[in-house]
Amino acid sequence: MDAAALSDTSGIRIEPIAAVHIDSFHRTLDVVAREKKYLSMLEASPLPQTREFVMGMIAKGNPQFVAVAQNQVVGWCDISRHFFPSHAHRGNLGMGILPACRGRGLGRRLIQTTLRAAQKGGFARVELDVYEDNARAIALYEKMGFAREGIVRRAARIDGRFIDAISMALLFDERDFS
Repeated sequence: MDAAALSDTSGIRIEPIAAVHIDSFHRTLDVVAREKKYLSMLEASPLPQTREFVMGMIAKGNPQFVAVAQNQVVGWCDISRHFFPSHAHRGNLGMGILPACRGRGLGRRLIQTTLRAAQKGGFARVELDVYEDNARAIALYEKMGFAREGIVRRAARIDGRFIDAISMALLFDERDFS
């Protein structure tokens, strides 16, 4: 994919994930995971597991959107509804963007679209954990209305180094995305 084309986000479409995106989503997920800075996973799950995850998200009606440039997924944002019925009003947000596409407002577009769908889908609360050294993501989440709720000490251990995480949440009755 042409790096110059990626630097211009005006041609990047945000769309609901579909089966046609799975292979490209898997590659993008793997790139972000292998950075060992942002995600809990250190590499993407095998393609069949990723396919099962995506198709399950679609079947359950969970919001999952991808950013597509030149027919390739360059970023994603999803919200997985909690499993237990007493927690079904809550969802967990995950997202990632290829390095060449960061810092250009794409994350904001992805998260706004996904939160709007979550609100329409009946979610009342969206949660996330973000590594404390990810200042760019923390600033985006706060700008979008997420509030810090606590610190998860030693939340991750990557290459022998412990990393704390900040737990954040957004309550839709405090912020409207419709």
